[in-house]
Amino acid sequence: MTEGKIRVLVAKPGLDGHDRGAKVIASALQDAGMEVIYTGLHQTPEQIASTALQEDVDVVALSILSGAHMTLFPRVQEELEERGLDDVLITGGGIIPAEDIEALGERGIGKLFGPGSRTDEAVAYIRSWYEERRADGEA
Repeated sequence: MTEGKIRVLVAKPGLDGHDRGAKVIASALQDAGMEVIYTGLHQTPEQIASTALQEDVDVVALSILSGAHMTLFPRVQEELEERGLDDVLITGGGIIPAEDIEALGERGIGKLFGPGSRTDEAVAYIRSWYEERRADGEA
C-alpha cells in the first residue's frame, strides 16, 4: 500500500448502464489526491473483489442505480471477505431508500450517498475513515 495515498476502486456492479455519477466521483477523488481505479460498467461482484485484491485498494466505492443495492452490496462484501479484504471500506451511492441504507449499514457497509450529495462529502468521509484507520495502526 502506498504510504499516505488512499487507493479507491470505483465500480459499477450489475447491469446498470449509467456511469456518469461514477465518473464524477472518480474524478473528484482523483482531484483530491487519491489513487483511483475505475472498473467500467457491468462488473460482477467477483470481478470487483478480484480487482480490489490485485490493486491493493483501501476503499471500494460502488455506484448502483439499478435498484439491486440490497443484493449487490452484500455480494461484493462477501467476495471481499473471501479474499481476506474485510478491512476494506465499502461505500458508494445511488438511488437507495433510507431504510435500505440503514440495513446495509447494519451489515457493515459504510456511508452511502444519494442524489444531490456533494463530492466533497464523499472525499471527507473517505479521508476521515482512512485517517482513523491509520491512527489505529491498520493502514
